[in-house]
Amino acid sequence: MPAIPSNAPEPSRTDPALLRNFCIIAHIDHGKSTLADRMLQLTGVVEQRQMRAQYLDRMDIERERGITIKSQAVRMPWEAGGTAHVLNMIDTPGHVDFTYEVSRSLAACEGCVLLVDAAQGIEAQTLANLYLAMENDLTIIPVLNKIDLPAAQPDKFAAELAHLIGCDPGDVLRVSAKTGEGVAELLDEVVRQVPAPVGDADAPARAMIFDSVYDAYRGVVTYVKVVDGRLGKRERIQMMSTGATHELLEIGVSSPEMTPADGLAVGEVGYLITGVKDVRQSKVGDTITRQRNGATVPLGGYKDPKPMVFSGLYPIDGSEYPALRDALEKLQLNDAALVYEPETSAALGFGFRVGFLGLLHLEVIRERLEREFNLDLIATAPNVVYGVTMEDGSEHTVTNPSEYPDGKIAEVREPVVRATLISPSEFIGAIMELCQTRRGSLQGMDYLSEERVELRYTLPLAEIVFDFFDALKSKTRGYASLDYEPTGEQAAALVKVDILLHGDKVDAFSAIVHKDKAYAYGVRMASKLRELIPRQQFEVPIQAAIGSRVIARETVRAMRKDVLSKCYGGDISRKRKLLEKQKEGKKRMKMVGRVEVPQEAFIAALSSDSDASDAKNKK
Repeated sequence: MPAIPSNAPEPSRTDPALLRNFCIIAHIDHGKSTLADRMLQLTGVVEQRQMRAQYLDRMDIERERGITIKSQAVRMPWEAGGTAHVLNMIDTPGHVDFTYEVSRSLAACEGCVLLVDAAQGIEAQTLANLYLAMENDLTIIPVLNKIDLPAAQPDKFAAELAHLIGCDPGDVLRVSAKTGEGVAELLDEVVRQVPAPVGDADAPARAMIFDSVYDAYRGVVTYVKVVDGRLGKRERIQMMSTGATHELLEIGVSSPEMTPADGLAVGEVGYLITGVKDVRQSKVGDTITRQRNGATVPLGGYKDPKPMVFSGLYPIDGSEYPALRDALEKLQLNDAALVYEPETSAALGFGFRVGFLGLLHLEVIRERLEREFNLDLIATAPNVVYGVTMEDGSEHTVTNPSEYPDGKIAEVREPVVRATLISPSEFIGAIMELCQTRRGSLQGMDYLSEERVELRYTLPLAEIVFDFFDALKSKTRGYASLDYEPTGEQAAALVKVDILLHGDKVDAFSAIVHKDKAYAYGVRMASKLRELIPRQQFEVPIQAAIGSRVIARETVRAMRKDVLSKCYGGDISRKRKLLEKQKEGKKRMKMVGRVEVPQEAFIAALSSDSDASDAKNKK
């Protein structure tokens, strides 16, 4: 094992030629975080007694779910060829919902380690991340992980990987992140293959913000890569997009804990603390320069991510609305892909319409809001953004079913995605059948090898954001993988289904669905609500309607007092008179009565069937 240099270079004096900035990209569960653990141990930046599995996954939710959500940058010393180098490594997420995190991390690097599981081979997200790396012109080092597994087939998948990248199978490195085998050789290859960062040390300082987090005690912590010039402690800096100026209270590197330094020079990755509390003043993708003699041309920045799925988030206790607003503001700093705007619901009160990149993103944000900010929330059913053209030519953008316009509609457009599915060839029929039921159209099919096939489909986004991935996994025994990217819009036969309680629309239960599935949705919601709404003093009809046409109905029976309990035999007319009197009272009550829907009914009706069954099991 190469010796760990005792005189690791000072952060502020590192020669750019000795720097290597790289990240680890892979599909979910292919071993990125475990490989990062071995690198931390091997380079000595984390002592053995402090070491724990998935060291860089800091959030509780990451550790519980076993997934990486936030990219983490860490600085490591490494000696190769008798020369001490400094490696800046970024561990990235693997799930399709967090592709935006990966793309920002790639912009701070010159090379990447493409990791593939030696037992599972190339998966959909492997391809997606590889194309991202190619777009950024990064040096790609192909690596097979988990070679210690009994099911590993390194020769087969090395040939597959070499064919994909266009290299020789012998160039594919083989490591075991679990045992540490081959990791030292991988670090040597990073030093050898990844180019040193290029920048002008004498030019005005320019640094790119690639991530930022909110610390309750220290304010905003901004992660940057210095491209030109140098930033030093106690200097006044300027954000080029907003023009805001701040004093640098602290500057340093993550190694992997925050380590203060005198400054950051060309090519270095580190953090800045300015004491700023306003989260809007540290925007991801912005360029930082000095206030005096600063740069005039900002760096390229990033494309703003577009939310794919919208959901309403409402506090169960209406008085927590300001706390929810502050919590979303703080989370938006940690998560640049999060967008939100206030909205009101007749049923749920004040809340926010929040945009997410996918369903896992929604789950994670909701869980973080509940844990980190102690909020109790209701999330409405997720839906995508529709474009509606009326017959008079006016255009409407619909992010919420309650915004769906009344009147004569000429066309409704829905977002579509290009989906890539990779699976063993024996499951081709099952996958095609699933995609056809979800209104998909096949665009192409390629065999990656004799046993593995890649299918490309165009699918409506609304059909895949709910349970498509679960259905795909169950039909392919867990072997298929999915990746998708937006490709625009297409016209579709969509209708709005309203749910009426006692003749009143309940906006929280409305949905925009394909007309072929409208009846099934109406029947499901009506039967679900019949079980959840408690019986009233009068009969309550539950109806599903498209416009003025009712397509499904259920009835909650009225509670009845036994008015005949005091009658012992006697004339039937006495009993009839009492029953008629009760009937008149019920009719009068029905005219003035309102149906009270308990909060639990909203939560149960808006959650998925699996959530509802989980709740029942817990009880």
